[in-house]
Amino acid sequence: MTPVVRSLLETDLYKFTMWQAMLHSHPGAQTEYTFALRNDPAFPLTELLPELERELDHLCRLSFSDDELDYLRRLRFIKSDFVDFLTVFRFQRKFLEVSAEGEHLRIRAVGPQVHVMGFEIFILYIVNELYFRRFPQEEALRDGRRRLAEKIELLRQFSREVPERHSFSFFDFGTRRRFSGDWHDEVLATLAREVPMYFKGTSNVYLAKKHGLVPIGTMAHEYLQSYQAFGVRLRDFQKAALEGWVQEFRGDLGTALTDVVGMDAFLRDFDLYFSKLFDGLRHDSGDPIIWGEKALAHYAKLRVDAHTKRLVFSDGLDIPKAIRLYRHFAGRVQTGFGIGTNLTNDTGIAALNIVMKLTSCNGQAVAKLSDSPGKTMCTDETFLAYLRQVFNHPAVV
Repeated sequence: MTPVVRSLLETDLYKFTMWQAMLHSHPGAQTEYTFALRNDPAFPLTELLPELERELDHLCRLSFSDDELDYLRRLRFIKSDFVDFLTVFRFQRKFLEVSAEGEHLRIRAVGPQVHVMGFEIFILYIVNELYFRRFPQEEALRDGRRRLAEKIELLRQFSREVPERHSFSFFDFGTRRRFSGDWHDEVLATLAREVPMYFKGTSNVYLAKKHGLVPIGTMAHEYLQSYQAFGVRLRDFQKAALEGWVQEFRGDLGTALTDVVGMDAFLRDFDLYFSKLFDGLRHDSGDPIIWGEKALAHYAKLRVDAHTKRLVFSDGLDIPKAIRLYRHFAGRVQTGFGIGTNLTNDTGIAALNIVMKLTSCNGQAVAKLSDSPGKTMCTDETFLAYLRQVFNHPAVV
């Protein structure tokens, strides 16, 4: 059967941007990434182990082609020395531990961060595609096409009410939990053809290149979490991470992620300096309306014109929810909507909720304190309690 991974370029853009930043600032960091399943699958994922092992072996044989490297070089925020590093890069199988613990699939990537951080997206969509290959394909794709057509029709109806100022736009964030690579490809081609006025890009670099779309992405939780272990005072890790980003990208990729220790703690660190430097903020947990209102109040307090900023929503979105959020904030701030699973795995079969998160850096635990129940992930309860205390973050239950 055709391997799941088609190219090392087929990952989210923010993997490359964070990878470059870490290579330049902390190339010796040692990390651990841990796989987790957050819902109940139709069958134990351990049944996929033999196929998963073969797919991971295939992944570790791949390298970047000259054409792919040339594409990366043309992105103005990607630096030449980073692409030079990628010319010789290959994933190392020795940094992966894959096993069964009862019916639970265990995956750990342990090693130098610049060698293991890239595993995440590939592992997640490999597991997803192997899982969904066991379901009737024709029926799922027929249902998926019907649902996609309904989304497109909803967008066409909505087009009559979108004002000129701060127009509605959305993009694909669905690589990690997609039904399959082929279906992902079809979804993006269809959206680009049918609703180009709203569909503005994808996080998937391979498909952006293939379809002439804009690659979308800046930073993920792992980037900020790493700074919890980089020798700065814990209270200052967010400011250190944001400053590191500014120095690396010098004005490019200016959307900051806000929920590593909660929105309130983030805004306490996001002072006038950062509020002016960054183009906007990304929401990934908690009530999006409350989050957005807090962001607007913060800009107003600092006397920063919110019309010059963008709020990007990316937590469990579908088209109707994105439209509701747009209607709430339209005319007050620029918006963008990153839609994942509902675009690339809406086929009538329950999607897997799987993640692979940074859990250790330089020998110490790191954590994300989510604003949503069930999203906090940490292997050290003592560190988690200390982090909550330092940032005055209540447990979300």
